[in-house]
Amino acid sequence: MTWRWRYENANGGEVTDRPLPREVFPSQADAESWLGENWRDLLESGVEQVALLDEDRVEYARLSLRQE
Repeated sequence: MTWRWRYENANGGEVTDRPLPREVFPSQADAESWLGENWRDLLESGVEQVALLDEDRVEYARLSLRQE
């Protein structure tokens, strides 16, 4: 299994027009820990929400990076 984040705009479209980290993780926990450390930088780069993928399967989607 390989885990990765898909970066999305506010409408759920994938953000591909700028250089963003393309990390791949061996576990869901590693991916989630990385996001916990880097979400502010992603938000500043124009990412509004993320989806966590295991290979091509979506584990969960539309996780907002904005604090409610």
